[in-house]
Amino acid sequence: MAATIASTTSRNAWRDELRDTLALAWPLILSNLTMAVIQATDVVLMGWLGARPLAASALGINLVFAFSLVCLGLVTASSPMMATALGAKLRSVREVRRTFRQSLWMILTVMVPIWLILWHSEPIILSLGQEPALAHDAQTFIHGYMWSMGPFLLFQAMRNFVSALERPGWVLAISLIGILFNALLGYGLIFGHFGLPALGILGGGLASSIVWTLLAMMLGLVILTDGQFRRYHVFGRFWRADWPRYRKLWKIGFPIGLAMGFEGGVFSAAAFLMGLINAESVAAHAVALQIAALSFMVPWGLSQAATVRVGLFLGRRDPIGITRAGWTAWVLGVGFMALMAILIWSIPRELITLFLEDTPENATVIGLGVSFLAIAAVFQVADGAQVVGAGMLRGLHDTRVPMLFTFVGYWAIGIGIGAWLAFSQGWNGQGIWTGLAIGLAIVAVLMVWRWTRRDNLGLTRFR
Repeated sequence: MAATIASTTSRNAWRDELRDTLALAWPLILSNLTMAVIQATDVVLMGWLGARPLAASALGINLVFAFSLVCLGLVTASSPMMATALGAKLRSVREVRRTFRQSLWMILTVMVPIWLILWHSEPIILSLGQEPALAHDAQTFIHGYMWSMGPFLLFQAMRNFVSALERPGWVLAISLIGILFNALLGYGLIFGHFGLPALGILGGGLASSIVWTLLAMMLGLVILTDGQFRRYHVFGRFWRADWPRYRKLWKIGFPIGLAMGFEGGVFSAAAFLMGLINAESVAAHAVALQIAALSFMVPWGLSQAATVRVGLFLGRRDPIGITRAGWTAWVLGVGFMALMAILIWSIPRELITLFLEDTPENATVIGLGVSFLAIAAVFQVADGAQVVGAGMLRGLHDTRVPMLFTFVGYWAIGIGIGAWLAFSQGWNGQGIWTGLAIGLAIVAVLMVWRWTRRDNLGLTRFR
């Protein structure tokens, strides 16, 4: 009888965790998807300009993206710290406010030097072996797009705050508005509609900067006016230094930033390696990567939910809850990506032609994109496993060793094998994507291995 009751209680606990994880994750997933759709809209609009503007903007986006991911990792450190404080409930309002405030200080610390670098991006792109004309156009795009980084990071910091309070619905609502804003403003500034100037490739970048500024302002207004958020006074006494918390954020966030930079940077590096082949390969890579990125938004949202849920149970000193929270998110993420692998494998051409018109002029790019998606379908499951695994470990404040995993898997192995296959074995773009798939699989195995050994490694000792 006692065993039956214990079994029923266990099943109920897993069911409750599934419900709570989905309740937290689905707005995060949808807001991730809306952010990906905003970028996908940029890709579509640049595709309407032509294959070469698409290639140039892809080079620009990938350069900015590499910096953005490192900075996003720094800001991400605030999520498990706030969740753990809320789980412990000891002076949680003050602790959450301290963490949020110093995450804004981190954004200010990194933005000015990065903006200076991006303003002079053409020599960087040229040094990576790209065509001079593409490098010049990429810098033109960046001059409009680079200003989106500051408000984007501010939006993510505020998103971490509302997600730690398990109220991410506001993020979803505001992100949906961003899709419409970006489509209309991008269309107007690129092609000169709605009384706006026709700025071409510069207009596409500038539209994104304007849209992210508006979204950050909207979410900030919600935090200032909503009763549950307002009581934390997260913007109060912004000027007040808190060096111990600032250093702790860097200690946790810098490895996350490097890990995310290694992961996203390898795709950026792949784009520049494609540029050493030809412009058509860059354009095809941009489209195929955008499709893969859209499916990635789901396990990424589950990863963010896992970080919060694991962090909450860490604060509550509940090892069984930690186990349930981690594995629930992991199974959901891997299961979804398995379904996406089947979809991408089944209709690759149809997916590519959502972004590019099926015309003779685009035939080469479409053919390359289809071949890249065949490989992308294979690594979908590994991509889901590694990103949710990383989120689970971040909930335990474990960031340094996972950062090393990403460096070894993506750069020492993934990009190394990809470059070798592409240029020594004549596989070209397919070789680069094969290397990416191998790197993702290795990182996924390492992340899951570390999670299964979390108790032996001392990762669950309570703070």
